[in-house]
Amino acid sequence: MDIQRLYDFLHEIIMRKEYKLEEGVNLEHLSLRSDLAFDSFDLAELTVRIEDEYSIDIFEMNENIDTVIDIIEIITKR
Repeated sequence: MDIQRLYDFLHEIIMRKEYKLEEGVNLEHLSLRSDLAFDSFDLAELTVRIEDEYSIDIFEMNENIDTVIDIIEIITKR
């Protein structure tokens, strides 16, 4: 698994929401809901994009996903 490719993939999705990543803020530890203000539509879109790219439904596997690092860990463990 190419971690940098996965990170870039998730970064691109987040930046499409026009989130302004502050200097020194680590993307991996941001909360999808609290920090990035993802709503149910955003989470559904994220799920579809990940499923298309990696053939995995991350929310079916673990309903306690909160941060970007949670997603990275699930995808890299498979």
